[in-house]
Amino acid sequence: MAIDPDKLLNWPFPEVEQAVTHRDAIIYALGVGLGADPLDEGQLRFVFEEREFEVLPTMAAVLCTPGFWAREPGTGLDWKKILHGEMGIYLHDVLPAEATLVATNKVVDIIDKGEGKGALLYQERVVTEKGSGRKLANLTSTTFARGDGGFGGHAGPQPEPHKLPEREPDLVCDLATLPQAALIYRLSGDPNPLHADPVVAKAAGFDAPILHGLCTLGVAGHAILKTCCGYDAARFKSMKLRFSSPVYPGETIRTEMWVDGKDVSFRARVLERDVVVLNNGHAEVTPE
Repeated sequence: MAIDPDKLLNWPFPEVEQAVTHRDAIIYALGVGLGADPLDEGQLRFVFEEREFEVLPTMAAVLCTPGFWAREPGTGLDWKKILHGEMGIYLHDVLPAEATLVATNKVVDIIDKGEGKGALLYQERVVTEKGSGRKLANLTSTTFARGDGGFGGHAGPQPEPHKLPEREPDLVCDLATLPQAALIYRLSGDPNPLHADPVVAKAAGFDAPILHGLCTLGVAGHAILKTCCGYDAARFKSMKLRFSSPVYPGETIRTEMWVDGKDVSFRARVLERDVVVLNNGHAEVTPE
């Protein structure tokens, strides 16, 4: 049955409220690999509340999420064929370690790629601090609904991906992931058994449970924060990328960066298999 684009564009997302604490921020940071060197003061400030504590900027991606709403019967989406295609994080302020947050979610556009070619759903989330109304972040995401093309919707134009420079990278940062990384990261709000259960992973065509795409994003964000911002979260302003291939926990992620003033182009690859896992990345940072 074809999806109804008007219904999805007006989907009644409830406002999401979430109370966050130092504990949540630390669990998130540990999940994306901070603390690998417990003597590194730069990393320690994100995993030990007795330092001048900071929250990782990429944690915005897991705040006040709408959950796996595409699985609800009323959407008409073939949820088993859905993939997370792109993600964007745009920060208006540093993230607080102790606060109650609220967010609105909505579908802003749907592109019909045609029968048998799938559809693209573009979503936006706005996160604010409850009470003060202080806007903290805008989150954008693109969902590739592989089984839902051909419903008669508009065919574009589709936004062009960020083009990486043709020169060799200016900076490279290698960060190893833990074999248990997905088991830690799922505590930040994504309990999908694909990332924990070997039986589910094999049924989905993978040799083992795979790392969450947003965890891979967090590793690349760590690389940019470390290499381009000196672990100063206030200097990290935005990040957008495409997911291109899964990562297995325990693999090493190399983030390759091209720096042009405040603009950082990047991609990430797994060294063990020489596979690009994040592509067409762009981040904005405040130069030192």
